[in-house]
Amino acid sequence: MPRGSCRARPLVVAAFTNEEGVRFAPDMMGSLVHAGGLGLAEALASIGTDGTVLGEELRRIGYASSMAPGTIRPAAYLELHVEQGPVLERDGAAIGAVEDLQGISWQRLRIEGRANHAGTTPMALRRDAGHAAARIVTGLRALATGGTAATVGSLRLEPDAINVISGAAVLTVDLRDPDEGRLAAAEAALAGLVAEVAAEEGVAITTERLARFQPVRFDPALVARIEQAAAKRGLPVRRMTSGAGHDAQMLARICPSAMIFVPSRDGISHNPAEYTAPEALVAGAEVLLDVVRGLLDADQGPG
Repeated sequence: MPRGSCRARPLVVAAFTNEEGVRFAPDMMGSLVHAGGLGLAEALASIGTDGTVLGEELRRIGYASSMAPGTIRPAAYLELHVEQGPVLERDGAAIGAVEDLQGISWQRLRIEGRANHAGTTPMALRRDAGHAAARIVTGLRALATGGTAATVGSLRLEPDAINVISGAAVLTVDLRDPDEGRLAAAEAALAGLVAEVAAEEGVAITTERLARFQPVRFDPALVARIEQAAAKRGLPVRRMTSGAGHDAQMLARICPSAMIFVPSRDGISHNPAEYTAPEALVAGAEVLLDVVRGLLDADQGPG
């Protein structure tokens, strides 16, 4: 078949709702729905941290759509992103060819103790939800070994008064690991820690799962194309793992997917000091363009 006689694929630029998952859970929600991993009705009914409903908010800002999720099924998916970490800058690499992505486990814990006077209640007779929460926070640091990352990003005490023993505490736990076995082991260790603290502190602890995603390995051929495109431009490149969640991990369920990283200054992200140099952004965009062109040329080649 002569070159150019195959039908060219269209290019689609996608922006998925709620990748971060902070206000509405879970994270990567829009891409998860698109890939068939979460029902549309369930997602739209999600209640935010401010009490709003996702579906109502999408209508309010004009982002509600009538297109059925999954209508567009890509032949391949590529995502360009700042690294959000220090590895590329440390190694002097301009491009990260992301070959895998960590699994993520999000949980919310509620600890029920007994509020009482801070001055009149002996230490041995307290059921202090705040102290129980502190034990879990420090215990998590101890179990985060062998590549597992553990974070308590939110902690709230009730009634939150200086002279009252905390009667309740609510905290979130973020566990991540590129290895599914280690991630599951960390979850089991957390469950054991929770049971131990509850028994020893005389409190009740309930656990709510907010999100759970297995580690993802991206398409090897696409990763290799990213490496080759960077090398052709003379850009230092290294293969790497993404520590953050991205829409690409959801699209990997339905099509070959991969990611391109560019450096983040000092590895800082989710912070007003986050910065990536304009020339680094341009380099990443050029590599993305080269990979896309290569895919289109391959589609239109002899067949």
